Amino acid sequence: MDYYAAPVAKLIEEFSKLPGVGSKTAQRLAFHILGAPVEQAESLGRAIVLARRNIKHCSVCCNMTDADPCRICSSDRRDKSVLCVMESPRDVVAMEKTREYKGLYHVLHGAISPMEDIGPEDIRIKELLLRLQDQEVKEVILATNPTIEGEATAMYISRLIKPLGIKTTRIAHGIPVGGDLEYADEVTLVKAMEGRREI
Repeated sequence: MDYYAAPVAKLIEEFSKLPGVGSKTAQRLAFHILGAPVEQAESLGRAIVLARRNIKHCSVCCNMTDADPCRICSSDRRDKSVLCVMESPRDVVAMEKTREYKGLYHVLHGAISPMEDIGPEDIRIKELLLRLQDQEVKEVILATNPTIEGEATAMYISRLIKPLGIKTTRIAHGIPVGGDLEYADEVTLVKAMEGRREI
């Protein structure tokens, strides 16, 4: 990075730490910011800091929110008898975009992955089981990603839930194996929800 002044090199370095951003893209982003009006750069900086400071996890569903409980958990229009378990907050956004699902969510913040040394205690399974002690939940939809880790997580959770007498379903495989929910289109997600099956 000897080609750039130290502040420019630092900006490129920080951009390159973002997922999916290589060195060329990091350079383009840095030079875009440097060519933008100072107010625009300051506005971006403030937005990043504000989001980082004000976003927390909902104490009920573990989704990202700026209010606790989140707007979904506190809504009286949601079906509290159905709980959809997802790996990440991005998956919740993808499901909400379908405008079809009216139940509640539980966000695990990951999936079981022995290869990455992530076990059941490293994701929000304990919080899920505490929620299920409430007799209101009649069905749990396991909507983890259709990856090896997502499938392992779904099977593990289903074995914990079955003895509780709660109907446990898995979303159908309308989503390609190895894909992520956040990249699926709304129609595919609706079809996957319609084709879910009990496990």
